[in-house]
Amino acid sequence: MPITVDLHMHTTASDGRLTPTELVELAAAKGLRTISVSDHDTTAGLVEAQLAVNRISGMRLIPGIELSCDVPGGEVHMLGYFMDVEDPGFQEILANFREGRLARGEGMVAKLAEFGLHIEWERVLEIAGDASVGRPHIAQALVEKGYFPEPSEAFREYLGRNGKAYVERAKLTPPDAVKLLNDVGGVAVFAHPWFERRGNEPEPEQSLIETVEELKAAGLHGMEVHYSMYDEATVDWLADVARAYDLIPCGGSDYHHSGNSREPLPGVNGPPMESIERLEEAARQLAARR
Repeated sequence: MPITVDLHMHTTASDGRLTPTELVELAAAKGLRTISVSDHDTTAGLVEAQLAVNRISGMRLIPGIELSCDVPGGEVHMLGYFMDVEDPGFQEILANFREGRLARGEGMVAKLAEFGLHIEWERVLEIAGDASVGRPHIAQALVEKGYFPEPSEAFREYLGRNGKAYVERAKLTPPDAVKLLNDVGGVAVFAHPWFERRGNEPEPEQSLIETVEELKAAGLHGMEVHYSMYDEATVDWLADVARAYDLIPCGGSDYHHSGNSREPLPGVNGPPMESIERLEEAARQLAARR
């Protein structure tokens, strides 16, 4: 059965390297019919993406976002679908996130200089363009200067959570992210829930279940069961968890056009159309409560 749904992709509005139009055209070429652009902490790419989708017969765009959330010792992400992107309070919160990204970025560039890695902040801003400044833009600047052969090496030593030049920034807690999305009509979906846990916790299965229970109580509607870095056994186990907690199984490629030849392309995996129908029903119920 061909995959026609991909609910997790990024554009130049955040840390992707394709414009919304280019991403939509690639998705269409891969046979996708229902997609979501889910950029980090911004909805800035959705208007262009919708215009591009409108030019392709039979294609549909679900408005999405991926919110960064803070947890002890790490970070998790919360996807949102069908939220009211024009809600002024929601956009004010996102604007504050972007300001935090700028301050964090400048701090990381300063710390890199302390280690002898000198890049220009102005160049980082040029690379980011209209997008929210993020660590991938700093990594690209480091690669350009010849400090690293590829961005992943920069993340491994300096820019990752435990990297030498890492700087923290303000984020939501996962339950707060769920509530924020629900309040603006957004269906909250736990992004790549297993990815951060592999090898990082002594009892990852139990930890995940406890997190799911906490988020379900906060208003969580779904979780990513289908993800590009999951093996079949992980997908099966996550599907069981989703069924047990009445969560909508979602997923997608998490495509960034990173330049890594091993990066999965849009359409390599995704949920069934039944999941879209359940997301729509959840969105209708949230809209009725507003």
